[in-house]
Amino acid sequence: MSIDINFPEKILRRINEISRTEDALPEEIINEAVLEYLQLADPETKTELHVNLSEKYFSEAKELLKEEDYVQASEKLWGAASQMVKAVAAKRNLELRSHSDLNRFVAELRREANEPEIRRLWQIATSLHQNFYEAWLPGETVKESVEDIKRFREMLEQILQSQPPQP
Repeated sequence: MSIDINFPEKILRRINEISRTEDALPEEIINEAVLEYLQLADPETKTELHVNLSEKYFSEAKELLKEEDYVQASEKLWGAASQMVKAVAAKRNLELRSHSDLNRFVAELRREANEPEIRRLWQIATSLHQNFYEAWLPGETVKESVEDIKRFREMLEQILQSQPPQP
């Protein structure tokens, strides 16, 4: 389910400011604020929130690729990958707030799963994030990365399904 909300310009500016500071997409900032306000910040709800955002960003990336907007598609693909990482962390009742946190957690997941492909696919996601700021990847590379991010999301979904919920 989704809801369209029209915020006053002052609120949008503040959301975008926090988004830049925390290097998170605006939807994530809004969702976290709502969870906190409603006192629903339990691991199960946070996990679902991150999975839903991952699906949304992945779908948006595919649409942006059709429009040949490779820079925005890169950021949405990064968002799809990073939200799945945050989903696995949330299920473990962990919160990842920085790139350093994300990278350490992905390294931990790679070790736990004994799966080097997790690291390789995550590196592709981080290159896409860098591309959002620097626009250095050819469009063809961004297009080809869709399958990599899809595979990364599937691998993390398997990890999610295999771990028991945290209290």
